[in-house]
Amino acid sequence: MPSDSETIPAQVPIANLPPSEDTLAHEEAKEEQETETAAPRRSSRITGGSKSAVEEKGAAKKGAKKTAVTRKRSADDSGANEKAKGPINGIKKAKTTKSKNTEDDGLALGDPLPVLTVKNEKDEDIDVQDIAGDSAGVVLFLVPKADTPGCTTQACGFRDSYPDFEALNFKVFCLSADTPKAQSKWQTKKSLPYPLLSDPKRALIGALTAGTSKTARSHFIFAQGKLVDKKIPVKPADSPRLALAFIKSLKTASVTSSGLTEEDSAAPAVAESSADAMDTDVTEAKLEAKAEAEVKAQGTDYPAIETQTLASATEGEAQPEETGASIV
Repeated sequence: MPSDSETIPAQVPIANLPPSEDTLAHEEAKEEQETETAAPRRSSRITGGSKSAVEEKGAAKKGAKKTAVTRKRSADDSGANEKAKGPINGIKKAKTTKSKNTEDDGLALGDPLPVLTVKNEKDEDIDVQDIAGDSAGVVLFLVPKADTPGCTTQACGFRDSYPDFEALNFKVFCLSADTPKAQSKWQTKKSLPYPLLSDPKRALIGALTAGTSKTARSHFIFAQGKLVDKKIPVKPADSPRLALAFIKSLKTASVTSSGLTEEDSAAPAVAESSADAMDTDVTEAKLEAKAEAEVKAQGTDYPAIETQTLASATEGEAQPEETGASIV
């Protein structure tokens, strides 16, 4: 055992001992290794995060572009479908321009011929209110443009049936906005037998149809100076046929309302004359019978007794005349 003079150093805990150089070097190397190992992992996480953000941004742009393209395609498809389907429920969109003229527009039934002056195909002034003259009526048919297919069909239809209108004592006129020169050329080319009226300013056309920008194909029938029928619009081939049929119906209605034809209208006068003649004969017979009765009552029989004429005597006043002998 050590002596009391020897001092035994106190034991120091191992944990409190300073690390040796080897230990420090080892720890430094370990830290460096951990740093090198941890750095790539940290860098990898940062790089990975950055890449993810870029991808997300690119995906967002791509998605927005795709959405825009999809919307455009949808709009195009929608427009195409609307064109293919046409009007919804058969109703077309309203146009800004005025609709076509109808029979509710323009001159009304019962209205007289307008008081206007226009030119004919000879460039002469024509008073519209006087075009009927002494005829039973007048037909005014309107064409959009002279010497065009549809207008020629309509005009030639009235040309072919013109004798029928004349037989019914109706005049026919063609009205358009063409110049007198153009109308005259068309009249000669198609041998149109009726006059053509020129109305470039559409004054008469507007009064009839209420349209001043275009001429609606139509016809108007006037009888005794009043509008009795109109067709607006009308097909070219139908116009002359319908106009003639209506005028014939007017004649038939006139005969039916009176119940007599022209031949029948003379019958009452003839019957009345015959009745008067019969009454005269009966009166004369009565006078003769009365005279004979008076002679017999006086006792004298004269076979030949004449009576006065009806013009000089009335019933009950006739006196027998002597015929070579006096009555006692």
